[in-house]
Amino acid sequence: MRTNPQATRDLRYRHTMNTPSDKSSQAVVWADDRRRDAFTRWLAELVPAHGLRPNTLRPASSDASFRRYLRIDGASGSFIVMDAPPEHEDVRPFVHVAGLIASARLNAPQVLAQDVAHGFLLLSDLGSRLYLAELQQAVAAGDTPSIDRLMRSAMSTLVMWQQHVDASTLPAYDAALLRRELALFPEWCVQREFGVTWDAEQQAVWASSCNLLVTSALAQPTVAVHRDYMPRNLMVCDDGPGILDFQDAVRGPISYDVASMVRDAFISWDEEQELDFAIRYWQQARQAGLPVPADFGEFWKPLEWMGLQRHLKVLGIFCRLKHRDGKPAYSADLPRFFAYAHKVATRYEGLGPLARLIEPLMGATRVEAFY
Repeated sequence: MRTNPQATRDLRYRHTMNTPSDKSSQAVVWADDRRRDAFTRWLAELVPAHGLRPNTLRPASSDASFRRYLRIDGASGSFIVMDAPPEHEDVRPFVHVAGLIASARLNAPQVLAQDVAHGFLLLSDLGSRLYLAELQQAVAAGDTPSIDRLMRSAMSTLVMWQQHVDASTLPAYDAALLRRELALFPEWCVQREFGVTWDAEQQAVWASSCNLLVTSALAQPTVAVHRDYMPRNLMVCDDGPGILDFQDAVRGPISYDVASMVRDAFISWDEEQELDFAIRYWQQARQAGLPVPADFGEFWKPLEWMGLQRHLKVLGIFCRLKHRDGKPAYSADLPRFFAYAHKVATRYEGLGPLARLIEPLMGATRVEAFY
């Protein structure tokens, strides 16, 4: 098994936003005294039921949103607290999807207590073993069996997610949402990151390309879509992968989460390995009765096109994190996503103009290591 050479050079996870920490000496800092006081009152109410020890509260992780996670010890072990300021984040989707996952008998944080008005949740703790870190370690060690075991388990869990998570109450991944996501690329990547303004002809190419990608996505069978199913959002647990960051789940194209997993934000695989992962998923999905084509080739093309939509969106999001939210570390991975996008755009009839549109932004020396 081989990975993209860049994967082995990129093993030290540059982004600390989602790295668990158990250092109790780290202080929990509150930017707003009123929010700190509301949290203290809420936590005090939970102490008797869960045997919580407030003096053990410490940072656990944070992510690209305004949410952060704290860890606290209790009588039966540790717990996680989600701190999601309601002016920026709504915890209700998280609570709803957590319930759907529990009903599907999959492994995810359980919501043990909630204060929706203030954006506080008490969650079960899935531990500190991130899938991404263990995959990176396996790559560094050339440990093919561990890579296979982790990826097979993740794909098996995805099949079960698609089988059993009820998509009927999830928002539709419709044309409007797909187009809003694509619009992030010209706004934040093209204009804000590179200072480029497209002329009328270039805008027409972009509009035509978006039409092709949206049409392909909407033609696929729909299932529950995690929308960010990747190693950074999975935990290694004894009872199967723990699923995180699922609050944005939607009802949408069946290939979306497969594309997220095989063309990851932080580790790149050779295409031979990508195909192997995707074929294993496709075989399991067919056996489970999921609506995938009988011919793998008819599944791979829509998956690549779905991945292209996602990669253009992520390019926009990473640039928005840098320019709007003051989180520049994510922009270090722009070359990876340009490489993903360019490879697909040059492969299929109708997408060549898109490839030529993004080439001036790429810089050949910046992306060549990802091919």
